[in-house]
Amino acid sequence: MTSEQQTVLDAADGSRSRDDEERQPRTARRWLVPLLVVVLLAQMAAVMVTTAVQQTPTIDEPVYVATAAEYLHGQGIRYNPEHPPLGKLVIAVGVAIADPHVDTAFDGPQIDLGPHLLYESGNDPWRLMFWGRLPVIVLTLLFGLVVFAFARELAGTAAGLAALALYAFSPDVIAHGSLATLDVPTAGFLLTSVWLLWRARVRPRRYVPLAGLALGAALATKMSALPAVPVFMGLAALSVWSACRDTVTRRRLLRALAAAAVTAVAAIAVVWASYLVVDPRLRWTSQEPVPVVHGLRGTLVDLLPFPQAYADGMRVQFHFENYPWEGFLFGRVYTGHLWYYLPAALLVKTPLGLLALWAAGAVALVAVRRLRPAAPYLLVPAGVLLASAMTGSRDFGTRYTLFLPMFLTVAAGCVLAVRRRWATAGTVALVLFVAVSSLRTFPYYLPYSNEAFGGPARTHLRLHDSNVDWGQDLGRLADRLRERYPNERIWLVYKGSGVPTAYGIEASDPRGSRSTSRSPTSTSSSSGTEPTPPRSYAFTTGPSVINRA
Repeated sequence: MTSEQQTVLDAADGSRSRDDEERQPRTARRWLVPLLVVVLLAQMAAVMVTTAVQQTPTIDEPVYVATAAEYLHGQGIRYNPEHPPLGKLVIAVGVAIADPHVDTAFDGPQIDLGPHLLYESGNDPWRLMFWGRLPVIVLTLLFGLVVFAFARELAGTAAGLAALALYAFSPDVIAHGSLATLDVPTAGFLLTSVWLLWRARVRPRRYVPLAGLALGAALATKMSALPAVPVFMGLAALSVWSACRDTVTRRRLLRALAAAAVTAVAAIAVVWASYLVVDPRLRWTSQEPVPVVHGLRGTLVDLLPFPQAYADGMRVQFHFENYPWEGFLFGRVYTGHLWYYLPAALLVKTPLGLLALWAAGAVALVAVRRLRPAAPYLLVPAGVLLASAMTGSRDFGTRYTLFLPMFLTVAAGCVLAVRRRWATAGTVALVLFVAVSSLRTFPYYLPYSNEAFGGPARTHLRLHDSNVDWGQDLGRLADRLRERYPNERIWLVYKGSGVPTAYGIEASDPRGSRSTSRSPTSTSSSSGTEPTPPRSYAFTTGPSVINRA
């Protein structure tokens, strides 16, 4: 009897040890995924913070930061009506921490508002810009979690990790996610809305209103999100239609239409709320004349169910669209717009591995049966938004297409749904290729171009403006001039919103003069029609900071 009891106890102990051995790998796997997510986002945070600390203000940032400061001091909606308030309210979180001195008596033009706050009001521009950028960095990291969650729901944990890795190493996302601008927040809110609409296929009552709020956040950040409204309303209807398979056709149709209406109403509510937060009385006085818009555009503006400031901001945007902007593409200077500019710029600015996975992901969404329901949610919004951006008259950079590194990166992760060794091996290899390409450009992400086009040091030969030189390197230029040319006279051709003297650069403009001194030249100026002075140098073109032009 005793031996039998001992045998039972030994068997129980052996069974318990085997259970413990099996449980330990499961526990390790359970912690491995969150650890990898944290590592990827921590890497992204580190490079974005480093980039934000080292860069001086880009062309667009000062007006956003200064407008945010105006909001904090109860100045209402006076400046920057061409962009709704929400993105600037996000920036205002960091500006509030910086607590700058704001000249509430300033009544000058919008172009002077940012420089006045940064350089003429007793504030430290380095500190203020860092805190203004920090909320956008945090938001960019949170959108990374949306990318991971969306791809994981579609194709599994490995797909989520692959998509997050591609997002975390995307040079365009890093470059613009580390700036106090509106492009990444708008794209991220749109992706969040689509993810929630996808989830509404299972729980429509919960996720359709939330998707409408996320869409509204995009509309309340940048008006370029407006073309997404009918698409997202259609996706809301599609989600509810799919969720009500057991309902009679008439009721199913009514619920689908109701979902579209709820999405629109929720989005409109967010836009109104963003203006009411700035000024509950909705007072609106433009500091500059609001252009008159006629024809179909004027009719569309009048029909918008938004505050007057939003409508006037749309009029300003349409006025910008009629302006004969100057562009630069592959060595050609032109006036006007090239319909193929954005696709061409994307070929230069997107890592080669990412381009390949975008294409493979799009094919996988259509070819793999279990992924096909997700194809309209990822491919249709991306296609419509890209087509809309391609009709714009401002050929200034791939920042107008930042929704692609979000939507198509989720699609790229879905390549792992193809249960083939070559698909897994190829995806891993391409993700590593993207990571290496991205890390090689650190910390010069704004002028990134892929290896096929010579890398960051040669981007200025093919593109301009926010693709390469957005005025972000005054600080680096000042350091280089102090180190290498301490006693030489400096001539500077600079395109940007910074003030060179604030960074210790005492220089004259050589245009109209025959200079034989050192002449750093913004590549966005040297690629335009402005004459390039002799012995000039183009700066902000990559790791070398100053390259002989």
